[in-house]
Amino acid sequence: MLQKIRELSKHLAIYGAGDVAIQALNFLLLPFYVRYLTQADYGVLALLASVEATVKLFFRWGVDGAFMRFWYDSEDEQTRQRLASTLFFFLLGTNGVLLILALIASPFLSERLLQSPGYTLALQLVLLNTFAIGFTFIPFHVLRMQKRAREFSVLTIARSASTLVLRVVLVMGAGLGIMGVVIADVVVTSVILTVMVGSFAPLLRPTFSKEVLRKSLAFGLPRIPHGFALQLMSVGDRFVMTRYLSIQDIGVYSMGVSFGLIEKIVLGAFEYAWAPFYYATAREPGAPRVFSTVATYGLAVLALMTAGLSAIAVDLLDAVTRGQYVAAAGVVSWTAIGVFFYGVYLLTSIGLNITSRTQYYPVTTAIGATVNIGLNFVLIPRFGIIGAAWANGAAYALQASIAFGFSQRFYPVAYEYGRVSRVIAAALIAYASARVLPVMPAFAGVLVRGLTVIVVMGALLWLTGFFNADELRALNALRMRGTPRGPTTTAETTELAGEIVAVDVPDNSFQRDGKGGRE
Repeated sequence: MLQKIRELSKHLAIYGAGDVAIQALNFLLLPFYVRYLTQADYGVLALLASVEATVKLFFRWGVDGAFMRFWYDSEDEQTRQRLASTLFFFLLGTNGVLLILALIASPFLSERLLQSPGYTLALQLVLLNTFAIGFTFIPFHVLRMQKRAREFSVLTIARSASTLVLRVVLVMGAGLGIMGVVIADVVVTSVILTVMVGSFAPLLRPTFSKEVLRKSLAFGLPRIPHGFALQLMSVGDRFVMTRYLSIQDIGVYSMGVSFGLIEKIVLGAFEYAWAPFYYATAREPGAPRVFSTVATYGLAVLALMTAGLSAIAVDLLDAVTRGQYVAAAGVVSWTAIGVFFYGVYLLTSIGLNITSRTQYYPVTTAIGATVNIGLNFVLIPRFGIIGAAWANGAAYALQASIAFGFSQRFYPVAYEYGRVSRVIAAALIAYASARVLPVMPAFAGVLVRGLTVIVVMGALLWLTGFFNADELRALNALRMRGTPRGPTTTAETTELAGEIVAVDVPDNSFQRDGKGGRE
């Protein structure tokens, strides 16, 4: 198990380092952004981002997950080329038609979705950019599956850094405002696609397989209602707000959500490494025990970040936005809580992927999305933006609990409920300890309250015996370089998708009830 966790930790660090660095720099630039973009500008950008998130889902048709799943089943390069080519030409033809229709409808959609005239071109550029991004999963997935994590990170860092620099130039330097943000995204996407032609070319051939497309859509289409419900949970509240609140209120809410999603930077890096990890680990004996341990420590990290971010929310907003968005502090806390429950969902619903019971995913997300939208209509008129934040946290908690129940039914994992309860209790006490501290200058508040959460939570976990001797030795070993000494539990291994997969374990050990896995 130590070897598996070391491998996951290594790839988490590689995938996450770039995103953390770029997001940190982008965060530090917020005080400058707020000088050039008004609260109304942030409201429009939030709505454009919501459109992009929704359209991106339909432009993928769920075949991005199918590509990763069936890549593992491909026996040779020709089979993989047929898979990649079929999906590429399907997306090119189908999405090309949808794009043309969307561009024609843009003047009508812009005025109604964005609450303001004059943003038709911005909406059209967002649609074009989303269409282009729809193809990048092929080379990016290949980099992940071929264990080329560093190349993956270099490309993602380059994309993020270029976007950041160009936004600064166009927004702050050229004074283009919202259009500067949109143009920067389009330019960077065009450059990235040009650079990645070398990765596309070996995979694409003038071939198309109806059988490959049929299998891919059968596998991927259930992801669309699932993904749509997830997007509805993430961005649906913005569209409900347009009925009851001003565009400035939406801007304040959007700023709070941006701060609350800080911990999702780490969670996003974890997602990159997590899917290949549990696909590979599920083939090996003792996999549920590994998943249980990863879940315990994963939830501990998430609980620490949630408590810390909630404790410093007021001071952080005051320091970074020069007091302009302090009203969003409650939104920060409840968004962070929503991210925590999304992490619970990621960690504990993997049994549905491993056993291919993917039909249950749309059920969990549909319930969560329905509750979210319903609560938004009830809470926003009465409580404003904080009502939307409450709805967000409640919906993610409900989704996680339902998905957990389904997953346990088909792939039981003995999670450490006692230790997880200690983690949550310690996080709550640490948060309360930090919040009762007296008012202080903003930057000092961020430092003092943040350190208080870390110290109090760490001390409570230590005093309650959360860390056992074996795990302390394992955690200490994670700091060592190189592979651990002594024989491994498998006789012969091969590296696949960034993880160690035992080649002497038959494929049927990965299957339950004749089912395979999926992302």
